[in-house]
Amino acid sequence: MSDLKHRVPPPQLLLEWPKEIAFCLWLLHPDPNCRPNMSEVLQSEIINEARKVPVKWKNVHLLEEEIADSELLLDFLIQVQQPKKEKAEKLREAVTCITSDIEVVLNKQSVLKQKGISSFASSKEEKLAVGKGKKNNSSSPKYAQTKGIHFDNGSVANVLSAKTGKTIMFGKQLQHGNQICNMSYGKKLGKLNLQSRARGDFISRSGRVVKNFKELEKLYFSTRSKAKQSVSDTLGRYSYNGSSGQGPILRTEGCDLNMVSDLSSIKCSGDRSNSDGLGSFFDSLCKYLRFSKFKVKATLRQGDLLNSSSLVCSLDFDRDKEFFATAGSSKKIKVFECDTVLKEDLDIHYPIIEMNSQSKLSGVCWNSYIKNHIASSAFDGVVQLWDITRNQAIMNFEEHQQRVWSIDFSQAYPTRLASGGDDGNVKLWNINQVRSVGTINTNANVCSVQFPPDSAWLLAFGSADHKIYCYDLRNIKTPWCILANHKKTVSNVKFLDSTNLVSASIDGTLKLWDLATSTGGVLRNPVLTYSGHKNEKNFVGLSVADGYIATGSESNEAYCQKVLLFIKMMAFKQNLANSVETDQVCMRTA
Repeated sequence: MSDLKHRVPPPQLLLEWPKEIAFCLWLLHPDPNCRPNMSEVLQSEIINEARKVPVKWKNVHLLEEEIADSELLLDFLIQVQQPKKEKAEKLREAVTCITSDIEVVLNKQSVLKQKGISSFASSKEEKLAVGKGKKNNSSSPKYAQTKGIHFDNGSVANVLSAKTGKTIMFGKQLQHGNQICNMSYGKKLGKLNLQSRARGDFISRSGRVVKNFKELEKLYFSTRSKAKQSVSDTLGRYSYNGSSGQGPILRTEGCDLNMVSDLSSIKCSGDRSNSDGLGSFFDSLCKYLRFSKFKVKATLRQGDLLNSSSLVCSLDFDRDKEFFATAGSSKKIKVFECDTVLKEDLDIHYPIIEMNSQSKLSGVCWNSYIKNHIASSAFDGVVQLWDITRNQAIMNFEEHQQRVWSIDFSQAYPTRLASGGDDGNVKLWNINQVRSVGTINTNANVCSVQFPPDSAWLLAFGSADHKIYCYDLRNIKTPWCILANHKKTVSNVKFLDSTNLVSASIDGTLKLWDLATSTGGVLRNPVLTYSGHKNEKNFVGLSVADGYIATGSESNEAYCQKVLLFIKMMAFKQNLANSVETDQVCMRTA
């Protein structure tokens, strides 16, 4: 303190703050006259530096704000860039995929053209050889002879084309010298007719491709993506052969994984679609373009003098597609021979077998293994097993309390039968036992039951509560999976294969489900939704075969759809005076 009294600051303070100490000593000068006035204070260096400090801090704050803004801009640009990069990568992959597929198709065309040229050359050589032989053997000047055709002077020649089946008429008074010329002209004319028809067919198909280009594009990329995923999944599946000690063995499940550049050589369990996306798309495109309209092959006319009502509620084919059975309001199961109905144009078709029931029938199902067994469901709740060779019912199952809507045999377990009805119960039966072997209780009417083609433990059924339930029959207490997307009663369910399921509803839609994407619980997103037919209150039928989906309509039409395509392929309208709504649709593959 004595030092401060004598104007001597502490050394440490003097070292750290020399300017401030000097300014304080100036302000506290013992001589008032030596002390600075206000203007000198304001103009002093220490005060001016203090004034600059807020400006400096202000500049720092602005700089920080600019840095923060630039970071926000950078983040925005990165977020914009990321999806664009992903799209660009997908676009590059798509272009690469399309380019490789174009090369495959060009190579295939080249091979086909080479085969066509070689076959044409060989056929031409054969014709030349035959012509030389006939020229050497020809001796009569009055007429020329070709294979099965005679030309005589003054005659009119009719030539039946072996390929086209059409008759070509040549002019009268054919002269010997121009007979061969006329024959050549006739062949060229037939070839031109074929070419013109082929050209017209090509233009028609091209028009259908252009009209539905976007949907076909979606299908192309979808099948290619699935094929790529399928190959990667297959390569990741290994099995261990413990008995032979060979260690891990790649299981390809019958697929040829060599991506050969030849559409015709792609084989996978009899189908190209499992191993190659281009082959699968090619098959789908061919099936879509192959058919464009229905053609009536036959009309089944049934005569029943004792029953005025002959509504057919259900029909089903036997395992060999040689016979089909119908059932309905006439209380009869009638079995018809397919070829007889298709070939003979009769006023009335009589069944080869007819079996009487005690009640109106709602469903009929043919056992795919035991050919003489047919099951039926009735309005009185009785499920019956029929032996068509004995022309009688051999088993009655009477546990349902109300009408039974649907029945189905298991293809993997032929003695297992499922039924569902208005009592909200699904019954599981063994055809060798009178009592059911299992019951699934639900809270709504069961409208349709269906087993997959290769499993005896999975069962799907459609319900009036707008849902499809899938049960593992080894645990029937709770459903393994619930499919929920319909807005009204699910009237029909059909398995396309072991994992793909089609459902129909009176909300006017068909939905395609992939059970492979489900891990249990509720699945709300179908693969595709089809619409276009009219279905608001009645059951209009559903059938699947060979990649096609067929359904009826309340507009008195039948519709056909290609699986994985939104496009309505074809529709058939019945030309009847009174509208007859389609109740059942069933397809038979050739």
